[in-house]
Amino acid sequence: MIRRALPLLALALAPLTLGTVGLAPSTAVAEEPGIPVEITVIDEQGQPVPTASVRHPEEKLPRAVNTVDGKVTLQVLYLPDGSELVMEKGAVLELEVSAPGYENYPVKYVVRKRRNAFNVILKKLNLEDDSEEMDDPIIQFHRDRPRD
Repeated sequence: MIRRALPLLALALAPLTLGTVGLAPSTAVAEEPGIPVEITVIDEQGQPVPTASVRHPEEKLPRAVNTVDGKVTLQVLYLPDGSELVMEKGAVLELEVSAPGYENYPVKYVVRKRRNAFNVILKKLNLEDDSEEMDDPIIQFHRDRPRD
């Protein structure tokens, strides 16, 4: 009876041993997404600009900042051609920061190994024209000319 049980036991364990023999421990390490770069967008008084956005020149859509603190963190930028711009040490990052009612601000930043946090100060647009009032231009139509 023991002789008959041994082959059955060997057959029962065979799939387990064959499956585990072929497997090697996983050596693939999860790829790091990139070094985080934190940008804080503030106005001239030091208040966060909740409507600001940050955009790479090659990106289609801008990234909105957090409406409470005016911060956005970048690690990877996905470009329209399908490539990725990963934040690595020494990479030159070119961005444009904008918000309604403020001047656009171009930013060039070299990514460091750590402590990649900086402020961008936006200046308000001067929408009021303090110059003298201009007269309306006179546009002459055919009806305005005297007939001979």
